[in-house]
Amino acid sequence: MKEIFVEIITPSKSAYKGEVKSITVPGTLGNFQVLFNHAPLISSLEIGKIVIEDATGQHIEYATGGGTVEVKDNKVLLLADSVELVNEIDVERAKKAYERAKERLASRGKGDVDIMRAELALQRAMNRMKMAGASF
Repeated sequence: MKEIFVEIITPSKSAYKGEVKSITVPGTLGNFQVLFNHAPLISSLEIGKIVIEDATGQHIEYATGGGTVEVKDNKVLLLADSVELVNEIDVERAKKAYERAKERLASRGKGDVDIMRAELALQRAMNRMKMAGASF
């Protein structure tokens, strides 16, 4: 199988760079997979899971907080708000973020709670916990 070049970048780091067989990302309208000779596209990403099948056939999974992806000429550039390798997720930190977001949402109307921000924080924490196999 022919390969594509993938680069995943966040505001704080370069998370991945290399030749892969495929990448599956959580697009706004659902998950989609990019293979060799995929049509050019630009899409926004949702909170979810990125799966890379590298050149050796190994699957690498990341939790993502959303972002943007561009596919062009067998190159994929993924600009992510955040990404974490599944085996590097700090479950305790995710649980604390989950509890904080739930508390903020429970206090609606009691001060300056940014509901949209709290809902997104809750979704990100739940995604991280789910991918790490933790319960909530």
